[in-house]
Amino acid sequence: MMDGNLRLRIEEAAAAIRQHTSLLPKVGIVLGSGLGELVEAVEGAVTIPYAGIPHFVPATVPGHAGRFVLGHLAGRPVVVMQGRLHFYEGYTIAQTTFPIRVMRALGAEVLIVTNAAGGINPSFRVGDLMRIVDQVNLLGMAGQNPLYGPNDDALGPRFLDMRGAYDPALGSLADEVARGLGFELRHGVYAQLSGPSFETPAEIRFLRTIGVDAVGMSTAAEVVVARHGGMRVLGLSHISNVAAPDSETPSTDPHREVLEAGRRAIPRLVALIRGVLEHLPDD
Repeated sequence: MMDGNLRLRIEEAAAAIRQHTSLLPKVGIVLGSGLGELVEAVEGAVTIPYAGIPHFVPATVPGHAGRFVLGHLAGRPVVVMQGRLHFYEGYTIAQTTFPIRVMRALGAEVLIVTNAAGGINPSFRVGDLMRIVDQVNLLGMAGQNPLYGPNDDALGPRFLDMRGAYDPALGSLADEVARGLGFELRHGVYAQLSGPSFETPAEIRFLRTIGVDAVGMSTAAEVVVARHGGMRVLGLSHISNVAAPDSETPSTDPHREVLEAGRRAIPRLVALIRGVLEHLPDD
């Protein structure tokens, strides 16, 4: 929920980060489950635990370290969110998206958001990388929109048009980079559910019916906030498991499986993000 003190909290958090580094990041990167090791590719990294940033809440989920990492990747100044915050941890949707506000305040104009997602599209396979072309914000449709409450016009518009939420030019660039690396990005619609329970067979069938290709427990609300702040967005989903509505055998530890699949995706994801950053225009 937005309120009259939001801008002050953003400024206080950004000021605390600036005490550690003078870097002015141009790109923000959010790392999904099992993808946190990507920060090892960041050069000259300055690491700030969430506990050292005012108004941040701790990341409590395995695979999410809970740190801001600032440095250079492919020669670009970046701020990386190593460990995202989830609604199912008991936080408000505003708390889970607050780091995106701070990234924007630090200077980030582009957001690359990654996640581990369940494949709803029956043609998807574990290990596929999907470029998000649109989203279904089911949390937002149920009343959990991060823009709920009084709007601060200095942060963004009251009524946000979400058409073109995922930047077409960034998407085309990612496609081109992936082909140069020897693989094709899948394209699809991503849906955010609240979690932490995984989908029932009936829910999987419902998601397919409404045109969803991949599903997860994050991302869509972050993208709403990024677009509210005028950021250009590239969304990448790693298909870490395939939702099978006809399967009668439940997984004993689905989150562990997601983390393991995410780690296997890191080399390709690092190469892809590095390639996108190398080819970003300077303006």
